[in-house]
Amino acid sequence: MLLEQMKTRRSIRKYKPDMIPQEIIDQIIEAGLYAPSARGTQNTIIIQVTNKDLREQIVKMNCEIMGGKEGTDPFYGAPVILIVLAKKDWHNRVYDGSLVMGNLMLAAHGLDIGSCWIHRAKEEFETQWGKDLLKSLGIEEEYEGIGHCALGYIEGDYPNPVPRKEKRVFYMK
Repeated sequence: MLLEQMKTRRSIRKYKPDMIPQEIIDQIIEAGLYAPSARGTQNTIIIQVTNKDLREQIVKMNCEIMGGKEGTDPFYGAPVILIVLAKKDWHNRVYDGSLVMGNLMLAAHGLDIGSCWIHRAKEEFETQWGKDLLKSLGIEEEYEGIGHCALGYIEGDYPNPVPRKEKRVFYMK
């Protein structure tokens, strides 16, 4: 049941190096493409990164942006990165992109793939490197990075759900 998937999904911070089959990645991406968008505009895109050299470039840049120690992997060793971007001039870009990210993570969990939202995509795609990457893919419009969805097989035990805090719902009947 979907509600059970939502209750049990957790951010994973340790991955096996094994690559996920493309068929599974495609199912996760498809879920992202079916996320709601304001006025049905579908102004988001997803970039799949499985190329090891490109992944390492992203890791290095992301680490530098966060001010991490050299050699730190902000993606926790995940072999797959899905980058979600939205048209820069679209006023709902962050909301629409966030819905895509949520769908990606829930779909991954439903397929027994670990996931984690990694920040700093916005800063990455403000650089010339990010703009050049988009251009190399034939993307001419301006996009803003919303987030990275790290994907991989879970190394170790799956984290237990944390109890929900009380007094977060208020009723006005």
